[in-house]
Amino acid sequence: MATKKEIRRFKLKMIIRKKVNGTSQKPRLTIFRSNKEIYAQLVDDVKGITLVSASSREKNFERKGSKIEESAMIGKIIAERAKSVGIASVVFDRNGYLYHGRVKSLADAAREAGLKF
Repeated sequence: MATKKEIRRFKLKMIIRKKVNGTSQKPRLTIFRSNKEIYAQLVDDVKGITLVSASSREKNFERKGSKIEESAMIGKIIAERAKSVGIASVVFDRNGYLYHGRVKSLADAAREAGLKF
């Protein structure tokens, strides 16, 4: 059974997904955060494929500092991978999470690394 917090996040997620849609020129940068890890991916909703992804569970990812600092590193990695594929601008999907803490850290780092959203 889902908790009130999960139900609230799911409702917010559905509201956001009605408005945010990714294409191959401007994909959707969606995130997922668990208690330990954070994941980011660029999704083309028209074709239904993931173009680029990055997560804190990758083998070559070094854990340094707090979870907020790790989220910032993932933001930089996803921006670098997007540039290597030729993607300059994205649509940000916070996936029902509040724009605060790790979500904000990832988004700010991706912006600093060159992604536009």
